[in-house]
Amino acid sequence: MKPTDIGAPEYFHKVVDCQWACPAHTPVPEYIRLIAAGRYDDAYMVNWKSNVFPGILGRTCDRPCEPACRRSRVEDLPVDDAHGAALGAAGAAPGAAREPVAICRLKRVAADNKDDIRSRLPKLPKKKNGKRIACVGAGPASLTVARDLAPHGYHVVVYDGDVKAGGMIRSQIPRFRLPEEVIDEEVGYILGLGIEFRAGRRVDSMKALLAEGYAAVFVGSGAPRGRDLDVPGRKEAAKHVHIGIDWLASVSFGHIKKISKRVIVLGGGNTAMDCCRTSKRLGGEDVKVIVRSGFDQMKASPWEKEDAAHEGIPMLNYLVPKEFTHHKGKLTGVSFEKVAAQYDEKGRRSLKPTGEPDQHFECDEVLVAVGQENAFPWIEQDCGIAFDESGMPVVDKTTFQSSLPGVYFGGDAAFGPKNIIWAVAHGHEAAVSIDKFCQGEDVAKRPPPMVHLMSQKMGIHEWSYDNEIALDRRYKVPWRDVSQTLKNIKVEVEIGFDRATAWKEAERCLNCDVQTVFINTKCIECDACVDICPMDCISFTINGEERELRTRLSAPATNLAQDLYISETLRTGRIMAKDEDVCLHCGLCAERCPTGAWDMQKFLLETTPAGPACRSRAPRKEPVPA
Repeated sequence: MKPTDIGAPEYFHKVVDCQWACPAHTPVPEYIRLIAAGRYDDAYMVNWKSNVFPGILGRTCDRPCEPACRRSRVEDLPVDDAHGAALGAAGAAPGAAREPVAICRLKRVAADNKDDIRSRLPKLPKKKNGKRIACVGAGPASLTVARDLAPHGYHVVVYDGDVKAGGMIRSQIPRFRLPEEVIDEEVGYILGLGIEFRAGRRVDSMKALLAEGYAAVFVGSGAPRGRDLDVPGRKEAAKHVHIGIDWLASVSFGHIKKISKRVIVLGGGNTAMDCCRTSKRLGGEDVKVIVRSGFDQMKASPWEKEDAAHEGIPMLNYLVPKEFTHHKGKLTGVSFEKVAAQYDEKGRRSLKPTGEPDQHFECDEVLVAVGQENAFPWIEQDCGIAFDESGMPVVDKTTFQSSLPGVYFGGDAAFGPKNIIWAVAHGHEAAVSIDKFCQGEDVAKRPPPMVHLMSQKMGIHEWSYDNEIALDRRYKVPWRDVSQTLKNIKVEVEIGFDRATAWKEAERCLNCDVQTVFINTKCIECDACVDICPMDCISFTINGEERELRTRLSAPATNLAQDLYISETLRTGRIMAKDEDVCLHCGLCAERCPTGAWDMQKFLLETTPAGPACRSRAPRKEPVPA
């Protein structure tokens, strides 16, 4: 194997599993350490710089960082006390699981405990740069574009058909999950950067918008159309069958304040979970979620399903809606066909009828939450923007540019429904493209990230970070009692960590951004680091092909998704090979080394944002309009 180039930005970035998995590349361990130190303002600003909406995402993020968390791979399994089994042994408690750090809910801690941070927000230039940018839709993608461009002199105009900015954040996430004051605060930070928000102004024509002379247009209009079901009885019972996202928006804006007692929610995603939980708060007593897939295959996040189950909402699986039954225009129920999952030799699933009798469930209203679709009736076919066979715009996945130069798409409008953090990531990249486009540069030439490595050594055996490995299990975020939360749709269910519990949870972080850096010229091959490593992840051996080398390390490196750190050839002809997969970043190797061949260095990766840093040359000098 070739020696590892630790100067390559992606190498240590990949070792920081949570940041690598985050679409916005938030430096997670950095802000968790700040929370542990009680520096909530600083922790909030680290988040705000990369993910824009810390308080919102701290309650609603889909958490791609948490499944990637190293703790889920290296933590000992919970013990079964009844058998007195050792941690991680075969006697682990039934259903036991290694659990990641509560990254998402710690983000909320920073938001909930910060002081007034408005003085730390970007300052606007005294003069605009003469470029006007239009953003269609006031959701997370458009707001990110606006936030990134406004400080660099762009005049950003945001259009939205709703009277308040926020898009799906405001219209589709219930207040018992996300209080309106949190939305107002964080959306307000962005609009306060000199953004022109044209509330209640729906864009009906792309041609007309382009004719207004904008330097660039960003489309962040989301996926506004909920999928319907074309089954018998749908038209006859239409008055009592509602599209989930439209119904949630009507609830959010106060147009709907009650629902019938018997409700069926069709669908297994997060929208379905929001629909069923909202129904319980608006008068629904017998509320069921009915899904065509199995429970484990439901698209809803595990914690969303857990929240719904905690509120007494049953979920019935492998039932396909067959007919809406009705009498004299009134819905009486839904009939379902029972199916079972079958898999072919390639592991592809299909649902086959079991032959059992159809099942009928009585209800008064149905909420259909079986997916969302994009809709662009306002973009004329001859305006120069190409669409694919599925009706989606043809968008470059790196630059987010459409087939019409100067028009960009992001969020759900670009590639279909995802989530807030992906919309933010799209917004950052689109803002870079818009900035480069407006400066006459090639948008395909992307700026490299900025990388910093800094030694954490403070003494012979002292580091500037807490390298002790906490053995605590994951702490659960407390909930308000159901007797309170089901009575009022605006009462937030999760209370959030208090400061003391947040500190304990923060201490579970393994500081994966503090890297073990090996200096081969200082190594005397005493193997002291091998002896002290608690995970047996360091080996000194003869080099070889990767697949073969992985099998003869101190502990076989079986996770091919994680790299091996390979040194230059040492004096004895051996190399140092370290399995990055299971390293605890504890620093014991560096503490034991008598020559300082190991050092603990904090790695910080910052993606290059829109503005002068992303440009390949100095901006052109142009007169600024009066």
